[in-house]
Amino acid sequence: MNFLASLRQSVAKSINIYLEAEYVDPADFVYPPDNNKGDLTLPLFSLSAKLEKNPVELAKELELNIVSKFFSLSATGPYLNFKFNSLSAERILLGIEQDGDNYGFLTFGAGREVMIEYSNINSHKEYHLGHLRNIAYGDAIAKIYAASGYKVWPVSYINDFGIHVAKTIWGWRQFKADLPADSDKGFVLGQAYVKAVNALKDNQIGEKEVSAIMQSIETMKGDDFKDWQETRAWSLDYFAKIYAELDIHFKEYYFESEYIVAGKKLVAELLEKGILKKSEGAIIADLEQYGLGVLVVLRSDGTATYPVADLALAQEKFKRHDLFKSLYVVDKRQSLYFRQLFKILELMGYKAEMTHLPYEFVKLPNGMMSSRSGNTIIYRDLYIQIFDKIKSEILNRHADWEETKVVDTANSISVGILKFEMLKVGADKIITFDINEAMLTSGYTSVYLQYAGARLQSILRKADSSKSADISLLSHAKESFLVSNLSRYPEIVEKAQTENDPSIIAKYLFELTQLFNDYYHEVNILNAEEGIKLARLKLLEGVKQVLSNGLSLLGIAFLEEI
Repeated sequence: MNFLASLRQSVAKSINIYLEAEYVDPADFVYPPDNNKGDLTLPLFSLSAKLEKNPVELAKELELNIVSKFFSLSATGPYLNFKFNSLSAERILLGIEQDGDNYGFLTFGAGREVMIEYSNINSHKEYHLGHLRNIAYGDAIAKIYAASGYKVWPVSYINDFGIHVAKTIWGWRQFKADLPADSDKGFVLGQAYVKAVNALKDNQIGEKEVSAIMQSIETMKGDDFKDWQETRAWSLDYFAKIYAELDIHFKEYYFESEYIVAGKKLVAELLEKGILKKSEGAIIADLEQYGLGVLVVLRSDGTATYPVADLALAQEKFKRHDLFKSLYVVDKRQSLYFRQLFKILELMGYKAEMTHLPYEFVKLPNGMMSSRSGNTIIYRDLYIQIFDKIKSEILNRHADWEETKVVDTANSISVGILKFEMLKVGADKIITFDINEAMLTSGYTSVYLQYAGARLQSILRKADSSKSADISLLSHAKESFLVSNLSRYPEIVEKAQTENDPSIIAKYLFELTQLFNDYYHEVNILNAEEGIKLARLKLLEGVKQVLSNGLSLLGIAFLEEI
């Protein structure tokens, strides 16, 4: 148990012993809005009502009668404030040093398996900024759950079947001569899809040809199927390169094409059981009685819709793993669909918690993105634009660096920019992506955080921070604020996991970095008296460790030199 959690328990116990009843819970303590008041505070409105006492008088009474070696108490109106002392600071910094990269890790998920399904991208399409939000969000959630003790299975489900594939193949055949001569055919397929969508508007002949291609592919034989196999391989190879660039790793991959046959068999079984039914030649799930409308499972022409494979996939996932929870990271447009899917699975008898983690759109300053219209930011183009600028800046500062170091650093900064912009606000917020703001070295950006990390490392390189230090020599107000902030990190991780919200960590790291930068500009560290210098270096070691740990949960590299 981390220091702050154990302190909450200890203080609650002390107050309950004094009051001779279990009145106070560790969760009752909150953070005061003003750090000068204390590191924790206990509002006494509810407690005073139970005791039938004036809350101001109760605060003064507790101030006089509760004692601890780790904090001082002060009553401010109806609030009882707790301020860490030097012994608390020592315990906090020692705990960070001992736990190292594991500081902030929790254990409440131990023994439970969680599957997190994300990057459910359609093959045969371009990878754009909207996909980036999905993969950054899913990867961060996976890392946060792992840090909370869960056994995590990050998986990707690729939609490699469906009408979009037939449209891309049709477009590839129609416009092959007009498509860019690019060595990466997976990228070019995305261009073929956009051309196909535009060409198929009010094109009944073309639509019939696309439908015929789709039905032919579903037979899994013939020339259309061979073309599907070849173009699918191009697309998957293209995605694999992007995942490697972003340092994204899945434990398992699932493909829609692998579950169509099993899905249709399952549909027949569910039809027989009455969970599904026939309607005007189609097979549907009638969920009106649950307020979920009607979901078409098989079209009247016999072609499959998404739930055919999704139901078979869910069945396979629960067969392979003893899942406590299954999370699906898919944009908010699919919210109704997932409620429908989960209801069908519930009717089939599955009891594990299934949760859809929706997220809002990413839009450009001039409007929404759409892979159909081509009004989008293509990931590859965006990455190259950022990478080239960052690489140029690094070369200007470090002409002596080897090419490998320049490239690796530029990649880490570029990936950090892209991921942080997708994670710094809650999933329920629309993101307006502005590349110029995203690359700023000041403000709420990953570059600001990475530069702070490099500054921390630079200071620590210039002095020996391994010597023992007297933490009681930390007396500056900003030192107290930093220590208090560091103590909260494990609770930040827990809150991010509970709320499925990586932005909680992003905001925390930004505030921690602001505190450090203010402290760095105000306080002399390396030229301070030896004892004070060692204490301050120990504090900076703690800040560095927590910043590194937090960035890691967001999938962003901590850089020791920029």
